[in-house]
Amino acid sequence: MEDLVYARMAALEERHWWFVARRRILAAVLARFMTGRVPARILEAGCGTGGNLAMLSRWGVVSGLEPHPPALARARKRGPFDLRDGRLPEDIPFAPESFDLVAALDVIEHLDDDAAALRALAARLKPGGRILVTVPALPFLWSRHDDLHHHRRRYTRGSLLRLAGSAGLRPVWASYYNSVLFPLIAAIRLGKRMLGIEADEDRMPPPIVNRLFQNLFSMERHLLSRVPLPVGVSLILVAERPSAAGAPRP
Repeated sequence: MEDLVYARMAALEERHWWFVARRRILAAVLARFMTGRVPARILEAGCGTGGNLAMLSRWGVVSGLEPHPPALARARKRGPFDLRDGRLPEDIPFAPESFDLVAALDVIEHLDDDAAALRALAARLKPGGRILVTVPALPFLWSRHDDLHHHRRRYTRGSLLRLAGSAGLRPVWASYYNSVLFPLIAAIRLGKRMLGIEADEDRMPPPIVNRLFQNLFSMERHLLSRVPLPVGVSLILVAERPSAAGAPRP
């Protein structure tokens, strides 16, 4: 993609309701599941233009890998992070068993072999280390958005849990999210499909709409600290590489 595309992506990451609210939700999940594990050594796989790096750095020292040079160049401007060229699953420029936390945030759905990618990332975890994965949910929501973003698949909670298990990871917690806005988003996507409308959703909405959606989506961080949500546009998973003794850490 052209550098102008990555410039647009970087701008959206800073201000668009979906990215802003997702960071708040991820921070709440990490606050719950990284208790007693900081400071951590952290890897973000597929860090893009770097919109999550500052958030992740609250829990430790962050490294990242990204296969697209323009995106990597923009990410490197965000601070003194160890960011390297690399791609999943075969070219990860970090040693096995190096990290306490690996984050793959809306990454593996882009890959032909998501299972191999997750196995490769699991191998970078220290025994007892944890992985944070987010993916788009529910195959029936497939839309023009997925085509334009080069998604290979959408997941169910069951399929994501099975994928984690096949990579040798022990699921700790999993939930749907982007649930408050699910009825609206599902209706729009299904309506577009029925009407043959191919417009994408990656645009900045008017400020008042952006703020409203941001606040509604962000509310879920309070719900997710208590119970997993039964349906949503996306999925989030925390899983653990078993320790040598086979017992999960607290």
